[in-house]
Amino acid sequence: MPISAPVPPSSPVPPRVLTVAGSDSGGGAGIQADLKTMLAFGVHGMSVLTAVTAQNSQGVQGVWELPVEAVRAQYRSVVDDIGVQAVKTGMLSSAEVVRAVAELLAGTDAPVVVDPVGVSKHGDPLLAASALDTVRTRLLPAATVATPNLDEVAQLTGVRVEDEKGLRRAADAVLAFGPRWALIKGGHLRGDAVDLLCDGSEEHWLRAPRLDNRHTHGTGCTYASAVAAGLASGQGVVEAVRAAKEYVTGAIARGFALGAGIGPVDHAWRSR
Repeated sequence: MPISAPVPPSSPVPPRVLTVAGSDSGGGAGIQADLKTMLAFGVHGMSVLTAVTAQNSQGVQGVWELPVEAVRAQYRSVVDDIGVQAVKTGMLSSAEVVRAVAELLAGTDAPVVVDPVGVSKHGDPLLAASALDTVRTRLLPAATVATPNLDEVAQLTGVRVEDEKGLRRAADAVLAFGPRWALIKGGHLRGDAVDLLCDGSEEHWLRAPRLDNRHTHGTGCTYASAVAAGLASGQGVVEAVRAAKEYVTGAIARGFALGAGIGPVDHAWRSR
């Protein structure tokens, strides 16, 4: 009589993070970057696809938005069965998708990291101009942490930051739309890579040396996903953002050439 092998005990379920974003066919940003980052942080990443892009190291050649019904169905399928400990949003493309996602987030009991993606690393538009007001009035109020870069701050608030002092003004302008925390990413300024995390009363400055590496595709997606992974794991906002800053700095340092243009950050830098 054959002897059956013992059944191994089930592994503990890792924290679960859902990304709601577009696809990057080149693998450096978007859903692909989000899932790679979540794996690096030991959480289980899940996805709601909002749009498909034809994209490589040189730019975005095409964008195809998914129907709002498909976005809702993906979200409900994951949240209602598997559950989430954090949600991260990225490219949402249109006002209709932004509105639908904001409604879904309102019914989800989990921290939310909003990366208000407006343009790609190459300057290609990834959010319709008609969607900006919906981001301001519906999406940002749902955010535990909003993570705009300086171009996105200008796009959403009209505030243009030229130096570190301007980061406070940018944080105030973003917080006026309702997120609990604003993480203003100052990577486009000269000097050190300085970010400001603020909730209107607390201020936390995060500094890292400026790295001489042009291969930074996916930086924003990676940073926001790392914050979401930390929140899902039970970290507070400040702790999660500090850990994310350390991770993304290492990923930029190891960014590599891919194709003829701007290569991606290295999501697996800690394990190489």
